[in-house]
Amino acid sequence: MNIHIGLNVADLERSIKFYNKVFDEPPIKQKADYAKYLPKNLQLNFTLNVRPNVTGNQVGHFGIQVEKQEDIDHHKHRLEKLGFFTREEKNTNCCYALQDKFWITDPDGNEWEFFYTKQDAEEVTTERHCCS
Repeated sequence: MNIHIGLNVADLERSIKFYNKVFDEPPIKQKADYAKYLPKNLQLNFTLNVRPNVTGNQVGHFGIQVEKQEDIDHHKHRLEKLGFFTREEKNTNCCYALQDKFWITDPDGNEWEFFYTKQDAEEVTTERHCCS
């Protein structure tokens, strides 16, 4: 099974440049108002759909969960080298789990977290609404 996310975007070219870097590969299909990604190593069908009015973060956030701690550092450094600002959180108790993560923001204001879950937690102790 693949997860499908259809994301509304205002500027397709800008969004394609952003997601080419995030996924480290180009879309498999591209039209004047549409792009489709099937990123390697992710069970994800991700599409960009042009809409005339897109403002802010219309969802809580999107996330990519990695399998190993080293993957967090790898992707953070890879994206920083490509010019992305990353916001890092270490040992964050969020979503009833202890996690290391970092965040980036796409051209339309949608936040993406890359995270590694270290262990489950019985309570959420962070004040930030990380799971919303």
